[in-house]
Amino acid sequence: MYFTDAHEELRQHIRRFLEKEVKPHLEEWERTLFPDSILARFGELGFLGLRYPPEYGGQGGDYFSAVVLAEEMARAGSGGLGMAVHVQSEMATPPIFKFGTEEQKQRFLVPAIQGTAIAAIAMTEPDAGSDLAGIQTVARPADDGYVINGRKIFITNGARAHWVLVVTKTDRERGHKGYNLIVVEKGTPGFTVTRTLEKLGMHSSDTAELLFEDCRVPAGNLIGEPGDGFKDLMWELQGERMIAAVGAIAGAERIVDYAMEYARNRQAFGKPISQHQVIRHRLVDMGTKVASVKAFVYETARRWGEGEYPVREITQAKLLATQVAVEVADDAIQVLGGHGYMREFPVERAWRDARLARIGAGTDEIMKEIIAKTYGL
Repeated sequence: MYFTDAHEELRQHIRRFLEKEVKPHLEEWERTLFPDSILARFGELGFLGLRYPPEYGGQGGDYFSAVVLAEEMARAGSGGLGMAVHVQSEMATPPIFKFGTEEQKQRFLVPAIQGTAIAAIAMTEPDAGSDLAGIQTVARPADDGYVINGRKIFITNGARAHWVLVVTKTDRERGHKGYNLIVVEKGTPGFTVTRTLEKLGMHSSDTAELLFEDCRVPAGNLIGEPGDGFKDLMWELQGERMIAAVGAIAGAERIVDYAMEYARNRQAFGKPISQHQVIRHRLVDMGTKVASVKAFVYETARRWGEGEYPVREITQAKLLATQVAVEVADDAIQVLGGHGYMREFPVERAWRDARLARIGAGTDEIMKEIIAKTYGL
């Protein structure tokens, strides 16, 4: 219904690549971070531009090409790397493509698709996460450009990025009309990576705090029309939440499959634990949750890919998929018992990695507030 033969061919191509060049290194990268060279390899193979037109180095695919990539990244168990790839291809670059000028697409989008430039998007601040209207990073017009002052935190790819799409306020008095999205390039005076943060999961990716002190950027780095930054950011967040839902439910499906296989082979009280009703019913509940949410995620992804703007459904999909991912990972730990708590088994890392998705791109609580508004509540 959603996948063509071309999608399945792409899936096999991605799967072979991940099996050969990514999975053997995942444990090492959990300790050391993945190298920049692997993102370059993704670009070389065309995986960072699956949905972009060929004139920018993309593959010209549809949205389900991105779904295939997200599913295969989840299947490989590469949470941190998968997040970095999605930041590159589904979060930082879409606003450049949709709102940027031709010159900006050549400067920023093309190298990101090629994998020769690593991209990041910087929204969250130490005192403004869910409340994006409360950000304090200011971009003051000056000469032929802007001077940026402020701090951003929890930025995926932030430590290694060649350019960062920064959410700024230019005019505090204009409310939502006073925001701008501005690209800040690595090496710009006044732009500093102050520290790389340690975190519960997603250990293979870098998460950074960024500082802007009288950071001067040219007017040509403004993405979109002046004052449209908040509106453009709200559009970006729909794509971010959609791909988060896809990856979360694919990761959950992987863990359910693993827990079922484990239960078929693990013996207790003289028989496989899958034959004990308490375990069997738990596995059934896990599988049923995943199947139902996956169907909803696919249908919502179809609508988004066809150009609709289904805010309620995207928000519901993100909320449900990320919650289910954490729930089934926790259930899988229970099924495996002590083994589930050990790092040598994949469910431990799956639980740690899955937990982030209920915070990033909008917390559960913010998702519920958005959904409530769509119901007129």
